[in-house]
Amino acid sequence: MKWNHKMVLRRVLVILPLCLISFLPLHAQPGWVKKATKSVFTLKTFAADGSLIASSNGFFTGANGEAVSNFTPFKGASRAVIIDAQGKEMPVISIIGANDMYDVVKFRVAGKTQPLLVSTSVATEGSMAWLLPYHELKNVKSGPVRKAETFQNDYAYYTVAMTMPQNTVSCPLLNDNGEVIGLMQQPASENDTLSYAVSARFADSLKITGFGMNDATMKLTMIKKELPDNIKDATLALFLAASQVDSAAYATLIGDFIQKFPQASEGYVQRAQLATSGGNFAAAEKDMEMALKVADKIDEVHYTYARMIYNKEIFHGNQTYPNWNLDKALTEIQAAIAANPASTYKQQKANILFAQQKYDDAFAIYDELTKTDMRNAENFFAAARCKEMLKDTTTMLALMDSTMSTFSKPYLKEAAPYLWARAEARRNAGKYREAVNDMNDYEELMQASINDNFYYVRHQTEIQGRLYQQALNDINRAIRMNPQEILYYAEKASLQIRVGLYDDAIETAKESIAIDANDSDGYMFLGLAQCLKGNKKEGIPNLQKAKDMGNTQADSLIEKYQ
Repeated sequence: MKWNHKMVLRRVLVILPLCLISFLPLHAQPGWVKKATKSVFTLKTFAADGSLIASSNGFFTGANGEAVSNFTPFKGASRAVIIDAQGKEMPVISIIGANDMYDVVKFRVAGKTQPLLVSTSVATEGSMAWLLPYHELKNVKSGPVRKAETFQNDYAYYTVAMTMPQNTVSCPLLNDNGEVIGLMQQPASENDTLSYAVSARFADSLKITGFGMNDATMKLTMIKKELPDNIKDATLALFLAASQVDSAAYATLIGDFIQKFPQASEGYVQRAQLATSGGNFAAAEKDMEMALKVADKIDEVHYTYARMIYNKEIFHGNQTYPNWNLDKALTEIQAAIAANPASTYKQQKANILFAQQKYDDAFAIYDELTKTDMRNAENFFAAARCKEMLKDTTTMLALMDSTMSTFSKPYLKEAAPYLWARAEARRNAGKYREAVNDMNDYEELMQASINDNFYYVRHQTEIQGRLYQQALNDINRAIRMNPQEILYYAEKASLQIRVGLYDDAIETAKESIAIDANDSDGYMFLGLAQCLKGNKKEGIPNLQKAKDMGNTQADSLIEKYQ
């Protein structure tokens, strides 16, 4: 076929627009893409045994290692790393904040990083958004924002008209200016024409509060949590962690606190207490001296130091450390009182003086405190103990009564130790029936934890108070609770003989022998009861058997009844 010039021209007019269309995409790739890809990374998380849990993506939001990603890979993880666009691996060193509902986490990696600029505004509907995959310039995708739904009053959840490429969860979604507006989330289906992203500003705003370190979300990952930036929140987190984590993890947290807040005394005090519990008193002393140098409230540190030394001397006196003694504790508490004459500090001074056996001086302080806002059972009881040590029984008993007067009936369990202490004091002073009254109140209060020994002790007190029937009832209770305790049978038989219940005493003695035939008391009380009943023929041989077994009391009984 021959071509004429009209046919050639027509052909050119058709081909030229097709060529122009093929070389001019609807949305040309922005100039910021190449630089932005340096901020995107791959994330890998690992279990405690080193096995891989999951892989995902993320991007840097700060120059000091701050980064965001989805939270799911961190659940159950003990370790995590990121691999940046240059192939460099960086460990995740801490969790800064997390939100399980929106599946986002903010964390820190070791080293300097190149961040994306997080947009401070919400992208408008209809504006163009760009999905930036990890290390793939060719696969940058774009689409218009279809929805920007507000949550938590200030953040947006985006719906974008684009099909999301595989393995791009948590990759950044950016606006035309190259500012990141969102983190891509898992699509509803593989070929869904709509994709979704949660606000990058929301993810970047995540942080841990003082209480937050122990919330349910934080406990889902084993990776170390970063202390809050606010010192009050950080201090609260430090105190709460003391009862939540093991000593090694707590020591690490204290070290982080000191590094973050080197001018705060709390970190040094907590580390000193940890060192003290481990017996490293030299390290504790060094930290407490540092705490005194930086403390805003120096009286609190002196007080804590005094208590630390006092507790060591009282509870771990066998662990010697020459620099720490009760004199040093007294010096520290006096320094605290000089800075702030608080009642709590004075009470600690009295405790130290009591431990030094300076009972008159200690009593004066306790007595003074009972006339202040610290008029409580603890100080009345401490004053009573001072008078007990000074052999002033009358004043001691009066102070015991004052101790109990701080409580009202029906008693709560916090009164129990003081109630029992007064019962013992009354018993030792020969006020047996009053002591039994206290023991009765104690029984009613502590019914769930009463044991056989309680009934044995009350039984003895009741005998001294000539309350024989009550004593018999209590020794029976003790036997029911601990039927193998041979002592109780001897006590019961002795009481039965004392009140003339000879037949009952014979049966009790036989029970005793049946439980332990090698115990001489069973034969002695059996023989004594038989003799008292007039049956010396059987009684004296049983007494003789007790004597042969080494019972010296049986010897005098044989002489009496033979």
